[in-house]
Amino acid sequence: MSIPQDLKYTKEHEWLNVADGVATVGITAFAAESLGDIVFVQLPSVGDTVTAGEVFGEVESTKSVSELYAPVDGEVVEVNEATTDTPELINSDPYAEGWLLKVRLSGDVPALLDAQAYAVLTQEN
Repeated sequence: MSIPQDLKYTKEHEWLNVADGVATVGITAFAAESLGDIVFVQLPSVGDTVTAGEVFGEVESTKSVSELYAPVDGEVVEVNEATTDTPELINSDPYAEGWLLKVRLSGDVPALLDAQAYAVLTQEN
């Protein structure tokens, strides 16, 4: 499974891509594969605020329910409704169509893992 080089990662298996002060957030292919078939996603609403390190939603699969942790502080400016309507998008395309939300940053991006460090964490090559 490939790990995109241009993203940042958390130890909780979220990915982050920052452009123009807005962070796009999703879960990694490693997380999606570990969860199995995703059947439900609970996400915050546009206008809600998220805090780095705190829970912002959850993903339910046929195996378990996992909490989602915000990698940054900010205001939710967009939610990917496609993932709530068709949660399996997260399994099939976690880095593109399966993104979860966009957050307008309210502070600095904390130190996160690069692709190489995330690969070590997940023991992927």
